[in-house]
Amino acid sequence: MQAVFSESAERNKHPILEKLHPLLVTRKSVLEIGSGTGQHAVFFAAALPHLQWHPSELLEKLPLLSNHCSGHPLDNLAPPIALDIDAAKWPTVQVDAVFTANTLHIISWPQVCRFFTQVGKLLPEHGICCIYGPFNIDGRYTSESNAQFDHWLKNRNPESGIRDIANLQQHARICSLSLQENYAMPANNRLLIWGKCTSVE
Repeated sequence: MQAVFSESAERNKHPILEKLHPLLVTRKSVLEIGSGTGQHAVFFAAALPHLQWHPSELLEKLPLLSNHCSGHPLDNLAPPIALDIDAAKWPTVQVDAVFTANTLHIISWPQVCRFFTQVGKLLPEHGICCIYGPFNIDGRYTSESNAQFDHWLKNRNPESGIRDIANLQQHARICSLSLQENYAMPANNRLLIWGKCTSVE
């Protein structure tokens, strides 16, 4: 099976790990949503051996992900599972953290809402959800390159696009998730950390 390589995943894995490491040091198990090539899954599982890392992808993309992960056998890297954000019920997996990279600007806004709804159901109290990618702040692009990227995304698929953090907060709050950290990352990206708390107002 032909290998697939993501240059962006290779570039951003070290900056992401730098922020994730202290956040995940007390966690036991992570579900990665939209694992793509599997480069993040393999790298983070190797760097965080105390964690059980669960990669996931759409069913049709699962063979490529599984092929990459099988080439890097790690005791704490679980076999990839099929996960569709639109599914009424997600796979049953016991985790206290969720991670996803470069997904929310690809999927539609209704899917973004379903993502938060399902993550809110999946995580236990005080669980965390870590989301990496480009985001707008207060209705504004954070860079000209992000503006150009957003226009390209919408020309390709009008339902996709860079999401505004305020809009995410509004729906996440309904799902008992509150924004705890907002890290600026290289290449005009951000790492948003959401915490599960049933007392979110």
